[in-house]
Amino acid sequence: MTVGLAERIAASFDPAPPAALGVAVSGGGDSIALLHLLHDYAAPRGIPLFAATVDHGLRPEAAAEAAMVADQCDALGVSHETLRWSDWDGSGNLQNEARKARYQLLADWARGHGIGAVCIGHTADDQAETFVMRLGRRAGVDGLSGMPAVFDRHGMRWHRPLLDARRDDLRDFLRQRGIAWAEDPSNEDDSYARVRIRKALAVLTELGVDSAALADVSGNLSDARRALDVQMCAAARALATIECGAVAIEWQGLRDLPTETRRRLVTHAIAWVNGAPYAPRSSALADVMAALLAAGAATVQGCELRLKGDKLWIFRELQVVRALSCPANTLWDGRWRMKPCTGMSSPTDQTIIRPLGAEGLHHFANWRDLAVPRGVLLSSPAVWQGVELVAAPLVGGSQNWQAVLERGEDAFFAAHMTH
Repeated sequence: MTVGLAERIAASFDPAPPAALGVAVSGGGDSIALLHLLHDYAAPRGIPLFAATVDHGLRPEAAAEAAMVADQCDALGVSHETLRWSDWDGSGNLQNEARKARYQLLADWARGHGIGAVCIGHTADDQAETFVMRLGRRAGVDGLSGMPAVFDRHGMRWHRPLLDARRDDLRDFLRQRGIAWAEDPSNEDDSYARVRIRKALAVLTELGVDSAALADVSGNLSDARRALDVQMCAAARALATIECGAVAIEWQGLRDLPTETRRRLVTHAIAWVNGAPYAPRSSALADVMAALLAAGAATVQGCELRLKGDKLWIFRELQVVRALSCPANTLWDGRWRMKPCTGMSSPTDQTIIRPLGAEGLHHFANWRDLAVPRGVLLSSPAVWQGVELVAAPLVGGSQNWQAVLERGEDAFFAAHMTH
């Protein structure tokens, strides 16, 4: 059993492991087992291992659990840090906001330590529970194909090395080594849907519907998902172009596609524009398509979709970025870098990037010659000094500045982005 777990870890990284590894450790059995297995893998290979615990401040036991993790890391010679979340403003779903914050905190921590990959302790049991939960939400192929073993988010690579390991096997591993772990009391709280699903799966196991069976189903659906993605990429190359940072898709060609291919292409375009880790739900996208047919325009997830001529344009919604500004040498809206041309003096502290807006667009009498919707240009990045427009490269006023996409056309046409 132990050998099998070690082999799973090695298979996640060999033959070219990252120069440094990170691991998220909550103190529960899954993540504690992952910590020790990763130490067994990294230490003899001379790979620095770093650990972090996120304390959301939501449970009184969290501080003690983080201290326990810190003690175990100290005994292993592993650097450990506790990351605290205190930014919730009371809006949105608490658990969802905490999960999003956890990934962001861990990604920022990892970059600060030069870590190339962060490992998280999801197991086959988590995969099965997620499958049943999404089944209850009437998810499609993407939702039911399960969690990927490797994915990118917030500019960081994430690994789930134990995704085909059983929770019980991990606890047996810990017992054999005499390693302690913490049990979250919420794991027995029936007010949580995941707890009720876990108990239901215990009953379904007698019928052969266990985590291994559901993992096989998820694997089959993952194969189907990859085939659908190949179709989507082919459709993107045939029908879509990138103009001024927006996606333009031939409308009639899009409507002629099979429903699932059409849905994938539109959600892929939205994700490329807004960088969101999750695509809009199928019901939300159905509402968008209905609005396009009725009125020729719709908004979803911070993107505007607009019919102009024979094309569907998908671009950033001005309202979302209207107040967004940053220094000229930093990434704007998660996707644009404004770069002065060679030989130009460095921008001053007063030089900022913010959207062109109507006040900037009025400087360009010939903007209609670009043949793109006005909204595309309004939400495009521009260089400003106070109220003075310095450059708007996408509209033609470059003034020796370039606007460069962080995720360019190659990222759009290469493959379906994993979320």
